[in-house]
Amino acid sequence: RRRISNVMIALTWALSAAISLAPLFGWGETYSPEQERCQVSQEPSYTIISTGGAFYLPLCVVLFVYWKIYKAAKFRMGGRRKNTVVPLPEAAQVKEASHEPQMVFTARHAAITFQTDGETWREQKEKKAALMVGILIGVFVLCWIPFFITELISPLCSCNIPPIWKSIFLWLGYSNSFFNPLIYTAFNKNYNNAFKNLFVKQ
Repeated sequence: RRRISNVMIALTWALSAAISLAPLFGWGETYSPEQERCQVSQEPSYTIISTGGAFYLPLCVVLFVYWKIYKAAKFRMGGRRKNTVVPLPEAAQVKEASHEPQMVFTARHAAITFQTDGETWREQKEKKAALMVGILIGVFVLCWIPFFITELISPLCSCNIPPIWKSIFLWLGYSNSFFNPLIYTAFNKNYNNAFKNLFVKQ
């Protein structure tokens, strides 16, 4: 619904603004006089709120929504199979049954009945889309969770994580933006054709 969507978008922007602007209004130091450089606030309370609001809370929402989509799609496809697969008399069959998805026509009381056996084209497309979304979420989690775990743990336990590892975890998160177009291209024909038009001489 448009109204609910607008509220969710507004809340997302408000949460993002609160997380990013809070240090500028005094919640934790953002400037280190000793090292003479700006850094992300290491205040424990801010670290918990910022990592929770920027990663862990959105991740829970995304996983919950994906679970609901997967559950609804599975229920719909299961219900469609129950409703469409009807036993037919042998005399009424025009085509012999095979293992491949097919369409059977029957003439009964001057009416034509359509029956599909196996997955339809739409069901196959929906399963492929669900798989793509699952892979996108999985890659997102794998790329970003090391960075946000270290960002959450470092200020709380005063752990001294080597800068090289912090840099690796940060760039692993940035690499998520590199993997997304590859995943879309592998599963989406429109993206595939667009990349072919860009890089392959016609």
